[in-house]
Amino acid sequence: MDQAETAGLAEAGALAGRFEEESSRVADRAAWEDLRLRWVGRKQGIVRTLLARTGEVPAADRRAWGQAVNTLKERVEGRLAELDAVLTEREREAVKRSAAVDVTLPGRRPLVGSLHPITRVNREMERIFAELGYSVAEGPEVETDYHNFEALNFPQDHPARDTQDTLFLKSGFLLRTHTSPVQIRTMLARKPPIRVICPGRVFRNDNDLRHSPMFHQVEGLAVAEGLTVGHLKGTLLAFLRRLFAPDVEIRLRPSFFPFTEPSAEVDVTCQSCKGQGCAVCSGTGWMEILGCGMVDPRVLDECGIDPDRYSGYAFGMGVDRVAMNRYGIANIRLLFDNDERLLRQVHG
Repeated sequence: MDQAETAGLAEAGALAGRFEEESSRVADRAAWEDLRLRWVGRKQGIVRTLLARTGEVPAADRRAWGQAVNTLKERVEGRLAELDAVLTEREREAVKRSAAVDVTLPGRRPLVGSLHPITRVNREMERIFAELGYSVAEGPEVETDYHNFEALNFPQDHPARDTQDTLFLKSGFLLRTHTSPVQIRTMLARKPPIRVICPGRVFRNDNDLRHSPMFHQVEGLAVAEGLTVGHLKGTLLAFLRRLFAPDVEIRLRPSFFPFTEPSAEVDVTCQSCKGQGCAVCSGTGWMEILGCGMVDPRVLDECGIDPDRYSGYAFGMGVDRVAMNRYGIANIRLLFDNDERLLRQVHG
């Protein structure tokens, strides 16, 4: 064996020792991949570089050189395969551990649904009025002009009968603009004494921060002998104090509705500022909550009830507006955006 051959074998032996030392430090997949690329990579791997130098070795020494390099290559590839098998097994065990169920951990409580603010307020209104002696009456959402306007004393030229306010259907029917038609149907079907509330969806051609094309109303009707404005105010005060707070105050402002005379708008103490004035109530300390009045005698007569013997009062409020006031919701659209954050805010 000449000097050149001896030097080549010595170099291969030194590289083998170096590889063993480096491979002993491999602890993860990234280190294994770095080792593989450095030793058997196609571009700059140490073994490939050694093979490429074969042409520079004297012809007499090439066989011994090639054997030494191939021996080193086999040793490197074998060791890399061993390390790959070890790392693969570790990775499989890690996956199993991550997928395993730790029975000592506490269980995850499932998310429980909750009622929408509109539904909550509507049900509470029904409960309060039930305790005050009122029953619930319902009617169709697609109504006739007679029940929605004519029987309620709306003149033919009233603005509410215009397409800018009311959603008319091609069939000649319309989407009810209030639940007052249910009151008409109730008076046509029953005789006094009558005490009902009429909850339901209503529709108007309106859309802004405080109005929606579809919203919810609860209207009330009482017809009996001797009913006065005092009964009306007492009923509303008792209801609103139970709905909002025992110390809430109300005020009645004169207004006009075709189906009641006299008529009034009812304001309630703003629940956001407790009457001190804020952005929600425009600094007044009051929030308009409902409209009311004594049933017009012509409406009673239209429904076959003697106005000389009986009197009645009616009131109506938007459930959406009550929910906004109660939960501090500034934009009515938030009630219909299906945003779970609103439910979490309301229900905690």
